[in-house]
Amino acid sequence: MGINKIERKVLSGHCLSTDDALFLFQSDDIFTMGRLANIIAEKKNGKNAYFIQNRHINPTNICVNRCKFCAFSRSKGEKGAYELSIKEIIKKLKRPGVRGQRSGIKSTHLSPSFSEVHIVGGLHPDWPFDFYLEMLWQIKKALPHIHIKAFTAVEIDYFSKISGLSLADTLSELRDAGLDSMPGGGAEIFDARVRNKICPEKIPGKRWLKIMEAAHNVGIKTNATMLYGHLETFKHRVEHMRKLRELQDRTGGFQAFIPLAFHPLNTKIEGASYTSGIDDLKTIAISRLFLDNFQHIKAYWIMLGEKIAQLALMFGADDLDGTIIEEKITHSAGALSENAMTRAQLVNLIEKAGKVPVERDSFYNSVHGCPNIK
Repeated sequence: MGINKIERKVLSGHCLSTDDALFLFQSDDIFTMGRLANIIAEKKNGKNAYFIQNRHINPTNICVNRCKFCAFSRSKGEKGAYELSIKEIIKKLKRPGVRGQRSGIKSTHLSPSFSEVHIVGGLHPDWPFDFYLEMLWQIKKALPHIHIKAFTAVEIDYFSKISGLSLADTLSELRDAGLDSMPGGGAEIFDARVRNKICPEKIPGKRWLKIMEAAHNVGIKTNATMLYGHLETFKHRVEHMRKLRELQDRTGGFQAFIPLAFHPLNTKIEGASYTSGIDDLKTIAISRLFLDNFQHIKAYWIMLGEKIAQLALMFGADDLDGTIIEEKITHSAGALSENAMTRAQLVNLIEKAGKVPVERDSFYNSVHGCPNIK
């Protein structure tokens, strides 16, 4: 096996094997990987690089799970613990754009005309399932134009337990209350041994996959993620992506794959450190080459930082996520990026990478008359 053989497979449209992907992770030829990944990205999406005007809401950091890798969660009554009421959540969503500091320079106002809210939080020990249904309903009532992307598979599992409902019924009730799609968080690494070291309290990888399949089956599109750079090996990463690819073959319900770079600050993972830029770009490129049935690969700038995310657009990524606004989870673990970007800043990053900025909605339809390539 060699990089030339893999290149021939990629250019002829053949699916890469797990051995191919493992070989690429062990290779130092990131320029060939990047070139090939960019070819595939442009076959799927042209030169388009997508972004969205969105904002994040984390309703609470109080969580019955206290995963070692999570710097965000708190126990009830612990210093720094918080919980937002539904009224406070809606007030945040209605608040106009804010000014922020970026490298000592005041940014322009962030646009209040966001089209998506991303909601994830801790597993609160006291909130009933009805609280979450009411939250969705109230947000839709107050802001009917907003797409609600909410709740990881871990949260869905918790809702099923506290409500006594099946997964299908839990997801159907959330959908009927206003849930439009789901993020891909909570996947971490599927390997059981690694998972038991970093998040033994969290649902197993098989359960995560089952919940996502159930969501797809009731018509809820989701994303998929992989947390890398902690205790896992390259083989664990490849097996993780293989299981995602197999589920995508069955359901077609994943919209985007998002490799998430581990951040070590304030976590309890001994010996872990920040990922390198080389590893970040290699992981983006290999995911684009291996996940042939995923339309989109996201370079989540919050975790990668603005400049590596920009480079990732030349290594197979076609989406930077969005304006974000008030991200808490990654910054609790020491994210070195800002916690918000303006539309103009996102457009500038994309254009400087030689790509075409396309503002999208949550289903990758273009807005404002921008080009849209499916």
